[in-house]
Amino acid sequence: MNETVTIVGAGLAGSLMAIFLARRGYSVTLLEKRPDMRLESLPAGRSINLALANRGLKPLRAVGLEDRVREQLVTMRGRMVHDEQGRTQLQPYGQHPWEVIYSISRPGLNALLLDEAQAAGVELRFCKACSRVDLDDGVLAFADEDDGQTIELPLRRCIAADGAGSVLREALMKRTDFDHSVEWLEHSYKELCIPARGDGGYRIDPNALHIWPRGGYMLIALPNLDGSFTVTLFLPNGGDPGFDSLDTSGRVRGFFHDQFPDAAALIPDLEDAFFDNPTGPLGTVRSAPWHLGDKLCLLGDAAHAVVPFHGQGMNAAFEDCLEMDACLGATGGDWARTFELFFERRKPNADAIADMAIENYTEMRASVVDPRFLLRKQLAFELERRQPDRLVPRYSMVMFRDDIGYADAQSRGRTQLGIMERALEGKERLEEIDIDAVEREVLETLPPI
Repeated sequence: MNETVTIVGAGLAGSLMAIFLARRGYSVTLLEKRPDMRLESLPAGRSINLALANRGLKPLRAVGLEDRVREQLVTMRGRMVHDEQGRTQLQPYGQHPWEVIYSISRPGLNALLLDEAQAAGVELRFCKACSRVDLDDGVLAFADEDDGQTIELPLRRCIAADGAGSVLREALMKRTDFDHSVEWLEHSYKELCIPARGDGGYRIDPNALHIWPRGGYMLIALPNLDGSFTVTLFLPNGGDPGFDSLDTSGRVRGFFHDQFPDAAALIPDLEDAFFDNPTGPLGTVRSAPWHLGDKLCLLGDAAHAVVPFHGQGMNAAFEDCLEMDACLGATGGDWARTFELFFERRKPNADAIADMAIENYTEMRASVVDPRFLLRKQLAFELERRQPDRLVPRYSMVMFRDDIGYADAQSRGRTQLGIMERALEGKERLEEIDIDAVEREVLETLPPI
């Protein structure tokens, strides 16, 4: 096959998409504005690990990388909730052994994907920043940071995987038929680190996602293979507490020791890291349509960036790659139709996970210690045990069921929530609920999955 495909952005989504296309026989050029990350160290405070779920593993399995990726995973079987006194309680994600999620190194996974893309024949070109997008004449220009020259490529069969700040999406924004919005949360994040013990071991349980919920804000920690934890503070931008009020070492130290005493004791460079590491904004990107004829299609965060509270940004982007590959197969390689079909199939799911990710922030920072939330979770597990083909908790549908789309999980989740909320009215314990009656409503209301 002599057809060439250009992919802009050699992050996780762009690298995986390149592998899919190379396996189909396309000649793929993958361009990235940054240097080769395999030869560089990641800046401090920038997302060194991510949550990988079944949805993300399925596309990796499709290109034969699942076994190699599993070597990089740390299993997290639930949320380890830390209260203000440092007491902990594990809340399992599901009730089956396979209902777990995984912590994985972003640079480690990206390096593996780049290696595989290169081995598959993909041309990798680094330090090439997209400097001009001419939609009318069909030209892409890249500034070569090595020699200062400008490289021009035809804008055809181009996939934009250049992230939430996509240059190619910005070009589409100039068209009157393109809708675009960025919804910023009034919260931001900052990353810190719990180092490994002197012997390389973990200081806290490595098989859980640790969370310190405090109502209006929270701290989380994900394990790394080297025994450390990546710690992330999610906090309002303003107010007390807020990032703007944590402006001295004393205030940072006092805030952490008051609110997260057990975590603070494990972060030796707390104050220095707090001020040295950047504060990152949190926003949701929505756009439509993602495509322009056979010239261009947005993929992953470039099309639909989400906030990180459902751990689905990478997983959704990997699903995009699998879907794009399926659309190519369905259309026989008709790129205009492929891009159109891809958008039709993925847009509802992208909107659904964007909504659910925002909702999950409230759950993580507050609901996990709410007795009503915990009772509803008990009821959901009991109904799932009785009717596993009809009621699956929404979290489980999103995280563990790669055969259920985000949009279906959202819709079905709303119906299930209504059933359970009615059952919980005036109840404080599971034993007070007429579960047989609730089960009958499930059978009458929810079709089999």
